[in-house]
Amino acid sequence: MSKFKIKFVDFFKLIFPSTGIELIVFLFFLVVYGYLGSYIAIHHKIIFDARIPWDAYFSFDNKSIVMTGGSFERHPLSYYFFNWIRELALLFSDGKMDGNFRFVLAWLSNLAVSLSVLQVFKYLKNIIGLPLIFTVPLILFFGSFSTTILLSFTPENFTYTLFLLTLFHHYAAIKLKREEKIPALALVLSGITIGGLTVTNIMKVFIPVAFEKGLFRSWKKFGNAAFRVIFTCTCFILLYLNRIDFKYENIFSKTNEQYEKFSNVNATPTWDMILSYFFGGNILFSNFIIRDKHNMHGYHYKGIIMDVYTSWIPYIFIAASLALIFWSYFKNFRNKLIQVLMISFIVDIIIHCIMRFGLHTSFIYGGHFVFVYPLLLGWLFYSYRQSPKMLSFLTALCCILFVYLTANNYLRMTEFFWFLKMYY
Repeated sequence: MSKFKIKFVDFFKLIFPSTGIELIVFLFFLVVYGYLGSYIAIHHKIIFDARIPWDAYFSFDNKSIVMTGGSFERHPLSYYFFNWIRELALLFSDGKMDGNFRFVLAWLSNLAVSLSVLQVFKYLKNIIGLPLIFTVPLILFFGSFSTTILLSFTPENFTYTLFLLTLFHHYAAIKLKREEKIPALALVLSGITIGGLTVTNIMKVFIPVAFEKGLFRSWKKFGNAAFRVIFTCTCFILLYLNRIDFKYENIFSKTNEQYEKFSNVNATPTWDMILSYFFGGNILFSNFIIRDKHNMHGYHYKGIIMDVYTSWIPYIFIAASLALIFWSYFKNFRNKLIQVLMISFIVDIIIHCIMRFGLHTSFIYGGHFVFVYPLLLGWLFYSYRQSPKMLSFLTALCCILFVYLTANNYLRMTEFFWFLKMYY
């Protein structure tokens, strides 16, 4: 078998199920999310309605993203990606933006999220080496997050970013565990796809490079890493500039305009937005608010959005979840794979919590970082593999969190379906 053919087969084994248990996990979520998305697509118009440009549910810009890929300053190359998505959906719907069109969009989202869950499962099983008795509950926990539920039927940048980031972290972990460097071609491809969908995420592509073996002990290795990073940035920048006809001044003016628009919202205390929206809303649904919206062309519609938590129990849930992942971080501080995950998470904390960009709607950005939770929990279980008492404690605590999560999110989804039935 040729070297190219071997790499091609390995690439497909990396993305898709390669064992029986992986196939079961993938099919389980594909069926569950598929049923949810199919029902919404067939019976309701909220996934895509040509009259509604944005904010029909939880600030997602479905129509805008599907038609244009989103704003070029934040999603520089997604225009091309969503052209393919839209044309594929139109192919199956005979050129009509009807129920069949929505159905295809929902199933493409379902496929991306189910593959994302599979990547997390592979990481837990193959990289951390957790037994199935811990891996399966963690995957069910992750699969019940508000972000994974919503993105499973939502045609948005975040949906595909979730898949690309989980895939890249899994691939990078394989390379670091084998003490191999990430090839230049893989780094360029990752930078273009991940950064192309959301520009700030390109920084995360370079984090694993800093942890390659002997990088700061050899000028040759350091120079090679610098070349790969510079080459990736050069390719990305050239494609970005080509997308906007090299009118680079538009990037700065639009970026500043977007930052002012999405970072100066003071209706809710900052600490509550951080807990309820950034750390909480991506995992645990909060209360919903229905608002009157219009498309600036005379069409009025209803939009649903998350409110901050109104009970002390969700705050306890979020505090417990954060305590567990930071416990995992400090317990495994010397583990470079842990550092890669946490630094990636810190990038989003800086952007949304410190710089306050989109903090008031940060519950929609979960695709950028929410997969870190099950992975760090997996490392925590692994670190206590020789301590049965501590494993029992962690298992009991996670079971309590899981029961509350599923009960809460199921109840909130029934409220979401009431909203669909009333208005869509």
